Amino acid sequence: MSRERRLTQVFVELADTLVDEFDLVDFLGMLAEATVELLSVDAAGLMLADDHGVLHVMASSDDQTELLELFELQQDQGPCLDAFRTGQPVIDADISRWPEFAATATAGGYLSAHALPLRLRGKIIGAMNLFRCDVAPLDPDEAALGQALADMATIGLLHEREMRGYIELTAQLEHALDSRVVIEQAKGMLAERTGLTLAAAFTTMRSHARRTGQGLTTVARAVLDGSLQTCALPAH
Repeated sequence: MSRERRLTQVFVELADTLVDEFDLVDFLGMLAEATVELLSVDAAGLMLADDHGVLHVMASSDDQTELLELFELQQDQGPCLDAFRTGQPVIDADISRWPEFAATATAGGYLSAHALPLRLRGKIIGAMNLFRCDVAPLDPDEAALGQALADMATIGLLHEREMRGYIELTAQLEHALDSRVVIEQAKGMLAERTGLTLAAAFTTMRSHARRTGQGLTTVARAVLDGSLQTCALPAH
């Protein structure tokens, strides 16, 4: 399948999630994974800020990337933070400009990084991290596509805000962060029960959510409270 056709398919799939059972955490996770698939990058992640300007990791294409993003926040340095603070894309940056971040990124196999700001009505509300395992530029077309994907995250935020009547971004993020905790707990429980890897357990829950038209968080809660039996989940 050509990238152009796959791009159209991805945008249709993302648009299809904007329904009554919309799940922001699932939406952002899909977006991170689609970004890796469509761009010449090896990993991606999304951070969002609350009303106090504090960034939170909201989605990552894999667990290793999530740990790197958490470290970036802990050390208060890295491409995503720069994109958030300046409101400008960070493209083809030499990661050595962030010494502590660079050491951890390199240890994880990432040699270059980019970041794109997320904007909401002129306000910077977060950023998207892009990581590569080699040192290579991100061409202008890919940077533009990356920004379009980052803008999809903002669309998801606006959609959920309208659905749930949120007034403050902080309340919206608190709900999303609570959902992340539930999903992580369910993922671990399912992996322990079935012998699946954490990644496979997550894919299993997501597949069931898609097949049944439920939100991923709803499925995760059902796994935790036992109302969804393991045998009812698709095999992987």
